[in-house]
Amino acid sequence: MIEDKNKKRLEVFKVLSNHTRLDIIDLLFDGEKCVCEIIKELQKYEQSHISKSLQKLKSVGLIKDRKAGSNVFYSLNFSCVKNLFECIDKFL
Repeated sequence: MIEDKNKKRLEVFKVLSNHTRLDIIDLLFDGEKCVCEIIKELQKYEQSHISKSLQKLKSVGLIKDRKAGSNVFYSLNFSCVKNLFECIDKFL
């Protein structure tokens, strides 16, 4: 059981070891964002790279999406994600 949990933890940390994904997480601290807002805010990255990063974050359960018409909105899946980053920031 511990081994399975550690494998999942490792997968989450691997997904987080990317500048684009960390920037996306930072944007979502303020609440839900349309994918168009994320792309506008992160213009330094290509749209395809942002899309792939959103999918990876979603695949490990860090973010969730909601569709409204032709728009897709993303948000943090758990408030503790923000708490984790705030905790890490304390010792940086």
